[in-house]
Amino acid sequence: MNLKVISIIIAIIVIIALITAVTLFIIYLYTGNISSQYPQEIQQYCHVEEESYQSRKVFIITPKDITNQTDIVILYFHGGSYMAELQPEHWHFFSHIIQDTGATIIVPDYPLTPQYHYTDVFNMIFPLYQEVIEKVGKDNLIVMGDSAGGGMALALLEKVGEENIERPSQAILISPWLDASMENPEIEQVQENDKMLNKDLLKMAGVTYAGSEEQVKNYLVSPIYGPLEKLENVTIYTGTYDILNPDVHKLAEMVQEKRSYYPDRRNTGSST
Repeated sequence: MNLKVISIIIAIIVIIALITAVTLFIIYLYTGNISSQYPQEIQQYCHVEEESYQSRKVFIITPKDITNQTDIVILYFHGGSYMAELQPEHWHFFSHIIQDTGATIIVPDYPLTPQYHYTDVFNMIFPLYQEVIEKVGKDNLIVMGDSAGGGMALALLEKVGEENIERPSQAILISPWLDASMENPEIEQVQENDKMLNKDLLKMAGVTYAGSEEQVKNYLVSPIYGPLEKLENVTIYTGTYDILNPDVHKLAEMVQEKRSYYPDRRNTGSST
């Protein structure tokens, strides 16, 4: 067997292996039940418990030294384009928050797309929110989230307001994804500087999370289109090299307009 034939055989084997790997990956994405795991080293800084809620994990993270624990409870929704589980950076962030504040952090390991959609997510997080606020009280509860989780947190607050359910003391959103349609024309200008996020890929993830293009502007997917009247005590942190930044400013402008119609709601709005 000459070298050319061997090279062809090897090439065919590599191609078959790649096709098989991609096929298995796609099958896993659509049928696998992706879930988060916490890094064992986090136990050096805080205590982590796993509870089951609607067949999903909920992580409850508390100070390692119980004498440092306060009454503050943070319900945190992680980012990851609605497709990725909790990352090591999240856990390090949680440990720093707990060491600085003595808070308890509750982190739902919500269902991920493409196997699940926003309806599945809110079927989990909405009743969870109701249970948490009933247990700890609004004065002790902070709702928090980053990126996709920040958008999810805002959508949850809008639904809570629409259903006339008690709201948390405050919300903190870190670079929230507010509009899955990614239609803001200013995004193109920022894209040149954003080396982490890609507009087209996010748009695809948004459609998948929504379940269809028709649902992308449902406020539970894109909270910038939701009811803003009852939002209060919302703080947003955003960076100028982030393609999600233009919609944060758009939201702030929309909230300011709402204030002119609801002048008595002095705490409604966002800080950027």
